[in-house]
Amino acid sequence: MNGAWKSYGCIFVAGCLWGTNGLFVKLMQGVGSSSAYTGFVRIVLSFLILTVITFIKEGPKAFRISRNTLVSCALLGLVCQALYNYVYSSAINSLGVSFACVMTYMSPAFASMISYFLFREKFGPNKYLAMTLNLIGCALTVTGGSLNGVSLAASGLLFGLASAVCYSLVGIFGRIASGEASPYVVATYNFLFGAIFLGLFGCPWTTVENPLEPGILFYGFIYALIPTGICYIIYFSGVSRIKESSKVPVVASVENVIAVVIGVLVFGEKVGLSNMAGILLVLGSIMVMNMEFPAGRKRRTKLGIRFGAHGHAAG
Repeated sequence: MNGAWKSYGCIFVAGCLWGTNGLFVKLMQGVGSSSAYTGFVRIVLSFLILTVITFIKEGPKAFRISRNTLVSCALLGLVCQALYNYVYSSAINSLGVSFACVMTYMSPAFASMISYFLFREKFGPNKYLAMTLNLIGCALTVTGGSLNGVSLAASGLLFGLASAVCYSLVGIFGRIASGEASPYVVATYNFLFGAIFLGLFGCPWTTVENPLEPGILFYGFIYALIPTGICYIIYFSGVSRIKESSKVPVVASVENVIAVVIGVLVFGEKVGLSNMAGILLVLGSIMVMNMEFPAGRKRRTKLGIRFGAHGHAAG
């Protein structure tokens, strides 16, 4: 149990660090960066930083990984970095920031379905309740209960669903990759492939006037170091030791709570009762997801054995 709590604790801390993403995005846009270039700089600098850290900590031999781990890391970079950036940005353009963000947090449902077929993870009442509370909580936290101005275009909904699927696969691919390699190596290769795919398909450096603007690189370095590079090391340290990948997106959804807190403290954004209720529901869903509900059938069976239920146990 202590090991499990440490693992989910790592994911919780990673979610808190991810909650600062909006702060760095606004800082970089303030000095001339575009959203596409911000994501690219973050990933490239994270790769360079993690390469140095991994080399110092584990030596050059650590970069020799199995073919299965390499494929998992390539899928992380392609699906969970490059493709996710594309479909999430497209969802924002079609649906708006709030609704696109809410749709992304349908990911626990997709993670549960994929984990059921891939890892044979079981569905319990705590998972159903936690996923319901989490989705409602994320919706209230982000939107405050209002969806005014939302345009429900079919293409936007598809992009939103795709972003949820991509997000749900971070914990699953990360769990597979981290089974044979250290979190440092997995995080490094993740950003290597992410940078390659983003560069090939997006050419994000063409979206800014000066790609080497000192302000962009300065904020980009901090963004890459703390809520990205170090954050992913912590995250993969957690997912490498967990047994239920379906729980990961729910625990990581604390990111929304931190984002709202930063919006209030740093940017003076207003928070209403609906937002506060959403925050409580998100935190509550994390607690519920990690609770163990008693199984009624097993409990009745044990009682039957104890009191000698008409010879079924003895037979």
